[in-house]
Amino acid sequence: MRNLASIQRIGNLEPIQNADAIEKATVLGWQLVVKKGEFSINDLCVYCEIDSILPEKLEFEFLRERKFRIKTIKLRGQISQGICFPLSILPAKTKIAENLDVTEILGIKKWEPYQDEQRCLKQTGKIMYPKWMPQWIQRIVHNFKFIREYYRQNSGQKSFPSLIPKTDETRVQVLQLLIDKYKGVKCYFTEKLDGSSITIYQINGKFGVCSRNIDLKRDETDKFWKTVLEHDLESKFKKVFGDENIALQGELIGEGIQGNKYHLKGLDIYFFNVFFIKKYAYGNMNELIEVCKNLNEKTVPILQNDYELSNSVPELVELSKGQSILNGTLREGIVIRPLVEIEDNELHCQLVKNRVSFKSVNPEFLLKYGE
Repeated sequence: MRNLASIQRIGNLEPIQNADAIEKATVLGWQLVVKKGEFSINDLCVYCEIDSILPEKLEFEFLRERKFRIKTIKLRGQISQGICFPLSILPAKTKIAENLDVTEILGIKKWEPYQDEQRCLKQTGKIMYPKWMPQWIQRIVHNFKFIREYYRQNSGQKSFPSLIPKTDETRVQVLQLLIDKYKGVKCYFTEKLDGSSITIYQINGKFGVCSRNIDLKRDETDKFWKTVLEHDLESKFKKVFGDENIALQGELIGEGIQGNKYHLKGLDIYFFNVFFIKKYAYGNMNELIEVCKNLNEKTVPILQNDYELSNSVPELVELSKGQSILNGTLREGIVIRPLVEIEDNELHCQLVKNRVSFKSVNPEFLLKYGE
C-alpha cells in the first residue's frame, strides 16, 4: 500500500532564483517548494505525496480551492511535488520515527481518477436492479426477500481475482534504496500510457475481464468487454494457451477514457504484463512480446531494451520526459524493469509482489493535465 504521508528527513535545501520567501527542498527523491527558514537540512518533517486528499480541517484550509488534493504545481519556475508539514501537525502522542507511515493518523485518502469504477466498486456485492426497472417497481419488489437475494447474487460485479496481482507501479522517488541496489542492471523501459487498466484472464476454463479493481460482468455494452470481444480475445486465448491459467494486463485507451489524450477513434488495448498463474510469476520482456505476437496484439511501446539502470532520481525523471510514440502528445512517463525478472524480498519497498518494476512520471505531463 502506498504511504501517502510519512515522516521523512529534509535531504537538501537550495535557493530558487528570484524567490526570497521560498526555497527548494529534497525529500526522498521528490523536489518541492517550502517556506524559507521553516526547515533545516536533516530536519524531520511530515511529507505528503501528490495524489493525497487531506481532510477538511482548519490546518489544511489553504488547499480548499484544490478540493484538498495535493497536485504537481510550479512556483517561480520550480516544479513542486508534495507538501512538507512540521511534526506538530501530528497528534501529541505520536511516536516519532523516520519512515513512519502517518497516512491513517492524519486521515489522508488517495485521489482516484477512475470515478466510474469507484462507484461500481462500492456496489460490489450489493443489490443492483436492472436499468430498465423503474424505481417505483424496485421499491415494491425490494420487499420480497427471495427477489432481493436473486438480484444480489446476479448483480454482476465481483472482486478482483485473488490469483492475479492488481496492476500498479511505485514512483521512483520513493525507491532510492532499490535503485542503489540495482544500479547498472540491464533494464528495458516502456512508455506509460494514460488510460484504464485492464486485466484479461483464463482460470480453470473461465474467461474473464477486469478493470483495475473489479471482475466485470460480461456485458457487450461495457467498454472493457466490448473491446475484448472486438479483439476476439476469448477464442484467441483458447487457441494459443489451451487450458493454461494465464492473465494479460494492459492499458485500455481511446474515446471516453482519460480525455482520449491520444486522439484515437474507438478503443484499443496495449499490453504491459503477462502473468503465469500456475507459477505465480510475471513473464519477462521477451515472453510478453512473444505472447502478444501469438495473439496478434500490441505491447505498450518499448522505448529502450538495453538500458543500464541509473541510481539518480533526477536522471530517471528526465528520462520520463518526451513525446508519446502514439501521436506526439506529451508522454505520461515510463516504466522501468530488469530484462531478467527480479523479486526483491529484502528491501520491503512499496512494490507489487516485490517485483523490481517502477514508474517515472513526466512532471510536465502532470502540470499540463492538472495531476
